Amino acid sequence: MHLLPSFAGAFAEDMTAMLSAPGWRRYWSSFELAAVVFERAPDSSSLRWLGVSGPHGSTAVAFERALLVGLLEARYSGKGSARELRDPAGERVTATEERLAHTLTQQLSEVLAMRVRVAAGAAGVDVASSPLSQVVPATPGKNAWALAILLREPQGGSTARCYIAPDARMMGLILQALQPERPQRARPAESIGASLKVKLDGRLVTHEITLEALFGLKVGDVIPVSVGRADVLLDEARLFTAAVAEHKGKLCLTSFEDAE
Repeated sequence: MHLLPSFAGAFAEDMTAMLSAPGWRRYWSSFELAAVVFERAPDSSSLRWLGVSGPHGSTAVAFERALLVGLLEARYSGKGSARELRDPAGERVTATEERLAHTLTQQLSEVLAMRVRVAAGAAGVDVASSPLSQVVPATPGKNAWALAILLREPQGGSTARCYIAPDARMMGLILQALQPERPQRARPAESIGASLKVKLDGRLVTHEITLEALFGLKVGDVIPVSVGRADVLLDEARLFTAAVAEHKGKLCLTSFEDAE
């Protein structure tokens, strides 16, 4: 997981390049990219999440309303970038704001899908390429990770954020694409994001037993089980399967495969 900042950095480079493209400048011209980091998807009632699905999984995208309103005002007021973003809390969400959110959701999801394909391809993982689905209301999973995108008005102006949260399937693909680089070590001088860690649980075996048999167990009794491939879980999301092996008297997981 300490390599997630490198994926976020590559995604930031993609976004920087796209922000200068004519089709993007039409919508994003009043902002420039300040930072992209991985963090837990925020659980805030002020955010409205929209989702897009594709061959790699699904993404949920949310924007701070100050960002959407600032983009609209910069585009339609004829005054360029406003130096101070106003808080639109309590104001009605207009149809124009809703359409802008749908358009930007599609754009961000396409950039992330492209970055996942590139990263997976570099790691030797085949990923299909096909159009994304239409934008629909969505909610990120519990404890989901999100790319937090900080946008800033030029020349030190106001800042605002948007978030793009991959689902468990896409997050597993991102982690799998980063595996070949895993031997690299984070340098002490790197930021706190470079030491980001997650806990992976290995489920070795599941065995059903009746209550009668359970209450009849005594110390020393043996329950016969067979160990096949284990499930590797992240926050109860099944990311990989792995073979169980013995090494120097310890059980280890090896031969990881992406969970279907």
